[in-house]
Amino acid sequence: MASDKEYLDFVLEQLSEAEGITSRAMMGEYILYCRGKVFGGIYDNRFLVKPTAAAKALMPEAALETPYPGAKEMLLVEDIENKAFLAKLVAAMYKDLPAPKAKKKG
Repeated sequence: MASDKEYLDFVLEQLSEAEGITSRAMMGEYILYCRGKVFGGIYDNRFLVKPTAAAKALMPEAALETPYPGAKEMLLVEDIENKAFLAKLVAAMYKDLPAPKAKKKG
């Protein structure tokens, strides 16, 4: 099942207090970036983030869910109404995220 653009718009609005948030459509779902680093996505209308140390510390009770068959588990964000919490979560996760991969020149 693909995610709705309306749900993406809702999540992006909730993330409006975080810096540098962008998204990209990918196979019916949406990848979320913070200043170029992937931190999560919208999968089947669920907001999932990478299980970094910071994310686990801020959401110790969060359920681990698979975004799609064969993918690594991610944390389900349930406190989506709390813009301040989401900004804090993304900012804390940023330092744990790997740098974006360099694009190949072709």
